[in-house]
Amino acid sequence: MVTPIEDYAVLGDTETVALVSREGSIDWLCLPRFDSPACFAALLGTPEHGRWLLGPAEPATTTRRYLEETFILETVHETPSGRVRVTDLMPVGDGRSDVIRRVEGLDGTVRMRHEWVVRFGYGKVRPWVSRSPVHPHDDDVIAAIAGPDMLVLRGDRLPHGEDGHHRDDFEVSAGETVTFTLTWFESWRDIPPPLDVDEQVASTRRRTDAWADRCTYEGPYRDQVVRSLLTLRLLTDTRFGGIVAAATTSLPEDPGGQRNWDYRYCWLRDASLTLEAFLACGYVAEARVWRNWLLRAVAGDPQDLQIMYRVDGSRELPERELDHLPGYAGSAPVRVGNDAVSQRQMDVLGEVMIALHEARARGLETDGEAWAMQLALVDELADHWDEPDNGLWEVRGPQRHFTHSRVMVWAAFDRAVRAVEENDLDGPVDRWRELRDRVKAEVLEKGFDEQRNTFTQHYDTNEVDASLLLIPIVGFLPPDDERVLGTIAAVERDLLSDGLVLRYRTQSGVDGLPGDEHPFLACSWWLVSAYAMAGMPDKAQALMDRLVGLLNDVGLVSEEYDPQNERMVGNFPQAFSHLTLIGAAHAMAQAQQTGASSSGQQIPSGP
Repeated sequence: MVTPIEDYAVLGDTETVALVSREGSIDWLCLPRFDSPACFAALLGTPEHGRWLLGPAEPATTTRRYLEETFILETVHETPSGRVRVTDLMPVGDGRSDVIRRVEGLDGTVRMRHEWVVRFGYGKVRPWVSRSPVHPHDDDVIAAIAGPDMLVLRGDRLPHGEDGHHRDDFEVSAGETVTFTLTWFESWRDIPPPLDVDEQVASTRRRTDAWADRCTYEGPYRDQVVRSLLTLRLLTDTRFGGIVAAATTSLPEDPGGQRNWDYRYCWLRDASLTLEAFLACGYVAEARVWRNWLLRAVAGDPQDLQIMYRVDGSRELPERELDHLPGYAGSAPVRVGNDAVSQRQMDVLGEVMIALHEARARGLETDGEAWAMQLALVDELADHWDEPDNGLWEVRGPQRHFTHSRVMVWAAFDRAVRAVEENDLDGPVDRWRELRDRVKAEVLEKGFDEQRNTFTQHYDTNEVDASLLLIPIVGFLPPDDERVLGTIAAVERDLLSDGLVLRYRTQSGVDGLPGDEHPFLACSWWLVSAYAMAGMPDKAQALMDRLVGLLNDVGLVSEEYDPQNERMVGNFPQAFSHLTLIGAAHAMAQAQQTGASSSGQQIPSGP
């Protein structure tokens, strides 16, 4: 039986992420990086494609939580015979790739099942496995090696190997502790020494709690905002500075369908929006790290700007299909790489310029190289701004003049103008002002349907698109403008599905893909922001309450939600979903502040 996406929690060390199920099975882990091949790939196949199970051997009632504001996962299993607690984490800041799993007996005696199946190469490559002491006086370790990759399993009680699997059943009674550690390293290197587990748990807790304590947000839904910030941090590679869109590939937008994409890369758009979320909550240092990553990634001819890169800033990520994996819930093909890398998406520079403008406004020092890079990119945009593109949603159909793309072109020129006006930077501001005005006039003429009183998805249709909700958010028009209010109403009429927002109507055929999809959660959080900004607090509150109710028991959420079957769909955890949650909470807090200031009433504290 397929494990529901919402039944997964995540562990991470800010260089990669593991997905662990409620039953205690690590079903997805790429080492050493987010975009490395998986060594546990059961998420997209079966246990035969690799997993690490550590859970009760009999039916149990399970509860779990993260330890305070960390990604140290505590899972309590209760069986008729007793209770155990499993603590899972990946140490942060130790310069290694490790997973720690500790079982503690709380009451009675619980029989545990341990299964360790390593398959490198996304579940395809069966390693050579051996068991021996590293040194004559050390305890035994289990080592799995294939090509450049090697994993070592250490523990108080190692499982027994047979036919490519290592299994063991053992009992844990109250007061007993059994600990296991997994370490990845390059196979030509010496086996690293064992971890000081207690120190790594304590250090990881200190580091993560200290980071969370820097959050300046004090508005409604603060717990959900902090957990979302932590999730975004987990998806940020602290060694390189790249921010990945999600930790997984090919979790389907429609189970059984073909809309399965690899999101383990750094989209400039998603990363820029993540940076805005960090900045809004007081994390300015993160802006500096990302700006440095951006300078490295886009270095070269501005014409060569890509919409996405690998976490280290490299450019090659060709898309291919993994035929040996059946896919999550039979959703084939499983893809690695992403051909959207070659698409033209005119909105991307607008998001980058907004993020860097916000960084300057919040105190990030102006860097000459960074401004020179922005200057070159905006000049390149000035020569090509009126060309059609694939749009925000990366349609694989014909290129169009998407209204959202044009709005973001306006935003790029607008922030460039403001950089000169507000930060005393040099640039051809007269040309940028003229282009900004031309773009706005064009959008208002060609991207707006006067008969329906709504902006449209692109210039050749009367269909609407959830991305139009960003028009007031980026400052293109005031939130109470009649055209904005009409667009909100059109989104409500055309794109609501069981009260949640679709990206667009796939039946229009605009994306060139077969099949359907479910409500895209970021779009629903955009609607919350639009409601709040437009003076509709009751609607904003009702939708926000519903959306935070979709978070799983440890505060995580995927890309989309299937309201009919009440399940998460799409890649997980999804940065876009978490960053728009943060944006919606801020929009509600600002609207409450404005209302309180004008009425003299106290701002509600939220849930």
